[in-house]
Amino acid sequence: MFENRRWLVIPTSKINDIDFNQVHQSSAGNLRTSVDGLETFVKYDVVEVLEAYDTTFTNPETEEEVTTTTAAGVYGRPSIYTEDHLEYNHTDILALLDTEAWTTPEESV
Repeated sequence: MFENRRWLVIPTSKINDIDFNQVHQSSAGNLRTSVDGLETFVKYDVVEVLEAYDTTFTNPETEEEVTTTTAAGVYGRPSIYTEDHLEYNHTDILALLDTEAWTTPEESV
């Protein structure tokens, strides 16, 4: 479930840097924040390419055959992504959100 979905935890001070066209949330008002209000997260989908591959097609204007190479890597991360912020998969984000830092005791009952 949600095999290609990722969650990026960022400081709330970075909210204005989010391009909401690149994430599942539509606006800052749709973001959940930590209990202390210092962190939030965005969710998005990625494509993991495990091995480089070539794609060949014919350019319709020139009728020339063109080959492009897609390198191995992770594609689809939003521009707010940096390795300075923690990226989570579905299982890990659920565990994080179940902590006191993200859920008050009244919410978890």
